Amino acid sequence: MNPKIIIATAAAILSVATLKAQTQEGTDSLTRELQEVVVTANQPATRLAGTTLISTIPGSNLAYLGNALDVLAQLPMIKVEDNTVNVIGKDNIEIYIDGRPMRDGLELQQLLSSNLRKVELLMSPGAAYNSTTGAVLKITTRRNFMQGLSLTDQFRLQRRRQWSVSDNLSLNYRTGDWDIYLNGTFNHNDNVTKGSSTNTLMYDGKATVVGGMQHNRAISNTGTIRSGFNYARGNQSFGAYYRYNPERVDFTNTGHERLDDSAPLSRIIYKDIRAHDHLVSMYYENTFADKFLLHFDGDYRNSVADNSVATTYPDATADDVNSTDRRHSTLWAGKLYMNFPLAKGDFTIGIQDSHTHTSLDYMMLNPTVGEYIPSSLTDARQTSAAMFASWTRVSGRFNMSIGVRYEYVDYDFKTNGKRNEDVSRHDHLLTPDISFGYSFNDRSQVSLSYKMSTVKPPYPQLTNSLSYVGLHEIEGGNPGLHDERKHHLELSGMWNDFMLQANFTRSMDTYAFVKEIYPADNLQLLMHPINIDVTAMSMYLVWSRRINRWTPNATIGLYKQWLDIDGTNYNRPIFSYYFDNTLALPKGWNLTVNISGQGRGDMHTNQFGTTWLTMDASIGKSLFDKSLTIKISATDIFNTANNDWTMDTYGIFFSKQQRYDWRGVSLNIVYRFNPRKSKYKGNTASEAEMNRL
Repeated sequence: MNPKIIIATAAAILSVATLKAQTQEGTDSLTRELQEVVVTANQPATRLAGTTLISTIPGSNLAYLGNALDVLAQLPMIKVEDNTVNVIGKDNIEIYIDGRPMRDGLELQQLLSSNLRKVELLMSPGAAYNSTTGAVLKITTRRNFMQGLSLTDQFRLQRRRQWSVSDNLSLNYRTGDWDIYLNGTFNHNDNVTKGSSTNTLMYDGKATVVGGMQHNRAISNTGTIRSGFNYARGNQSFGAYYRYNPERVDFTNTGHERLDDSAPLSRIIYKDIRAHDHLVSMYYENTFADKFLLHFDGDYRNSVADNSVATTYPDATADDVNSTDRRHSTLWAGKLYMNFPLAKGDFTIGIQDSHTHTSLDYMMLNPTVGEYIPSSLTDARQTSAAMFASWTRVSGRFNMSIGVRYEYVDYDFKTNGKRNEDVSRHDHLLTPDISFGYSFNDRSQVSLSYKMSTVKPPYPQLTNSLSYVGLHEIEGGNPGLHDERKHHLELSGMWNDFMLQANFTRSMDTYAFVKEIYPADNLQLLMHPINIDVTAMSMYLVWSRRINRWTPNATIGLYKQWLDIDGTNYNRPIFSYYFDNTLALPKGWNLTVNISGQGRGDMHTNQFGTTWLTMDASIGKSLFDKSLTIKISATDIFNTANNDWTMDTYGIFFSKQQRYDWRGVSLNIVYRFNPRKSKYKGNTASEAEMNRL
């Protein structure tokens, strides 16, 4: 990224905005794309506006539930697992709080449910967002500016198979137009996973079985230090922050390997991970004549991860297999956009560019294994420059949105210092989107949207280095992966308490994992990604209604794909359901009970197993004028959650049975002294590149 280009472009747009502000009328910020929801006594907690689900929190049973994560877990189409927010049927979601990107999930834990005003779930994001973005979650808080010092401390104690503990301390000082903050977090997690795997194939003309058992334990200690400031006066605001994330993980896999009917061979894999990440982010925003919004974001990120892996066979003569790797990534990114009224609608135009450099230095220290898994140094550089424009208009009962995004990508890939001409490329990408909607009344409407997007594979998959998994198993990437081209058609509808989300996608060159025989002196099975073409449809029917103190939310879903690889079909549908319940008890207590499940079915080359019933529950209460919140949670109460799946590719049938330690209880205590929310208004300059890194 050339900073001079961004600065020059910013100056040009700033000049245009200043000139137009003299003659035209104003508009709302880009972060308020849809008209504000007016809360009335008979309005449902969640409604549909175009392709956006809008949930109003004040006045509902969710208002005093706890923190933002607790609220999101009870909303339609949103699933929260281990403090991770997912949107049902969507990948690559972005979360914004008051118009700024959420960088750390702890922000949602710190945000009181009583301070939430509105949650918007954009199911079909437009051109202003990266084409990789499947959904956007925008959270708007209630304005509560308080001068002086505020403090928030959150403590969590969790017991599953092992103990885990975390603490987060946030300090904020506001004086006049300045807002200064300092956050510090520490997390100690101890996770255990048990499982087994079996490979069945024909090798040298006879049936062969390669299997194993795993008992994984990962002990991680991570921290975060973040400090920044915001300044806001009139229509102008700016801010910046610095964040540092150190991480240390000790991973141990105790198990065995076996080949056919031979005695199991004991094996121990120890992996040591040392990583740290630096991030600097800044923003500037100004509104001219209450009409023209100008917004700029800039990001710099530098991360390093050092890994060492040692595989030993205590009861055999097999040599130890040791390897090391270092991944170093840097990112420079900038985003500038302007929003103003045009043709009785809102028009947004902007530019976005980024420069990414990531390298992976892999060293295989075992000479014998090094003959088929050699050491390698891969280096990937990408420079992208994008322009986007979108226009939205609401006219009576009709609403429409049109957008287009153009992106130029220069990708350079090297292996051991030599440029790979087959992988390196220049791309010109044009991705349009359009949506139409019609509102019959306040409780009934329908909308149809189309979006074409280009999805780049994650950088860890764009490598030709191989990793040793066992005596007969290898895992690796694929530097030849193409960018995915996706056509996405979505139908949304609402009738009284029912909502419908139906999606049809056609993906060319998306990637999926396969297993095949790797050419070597002995039997070696390689798992790696390849490009595939897949057609899929999904449909989710949601019923949500507030009944006095009880707020139920029921969803039933279907995912069906059409995929054929080497004569094998992967077309079995997946049925799923979610039944979330919130109950406001007397004396200020709040109870939640969430039940979910899914049937066996195919997604890409994986067939996932059946989990018909899982249950989570929590009970909590706020004390001392909401300054102290105590909550007890139980997850996977019946110990039924699993991650069983199979893969049948190129003559190899692979079966994986795996049990995570999801069953457990946790105690959460949050104390707030003069609490107030963060005011950082910066948006992400290149969220897609950060996710790929």
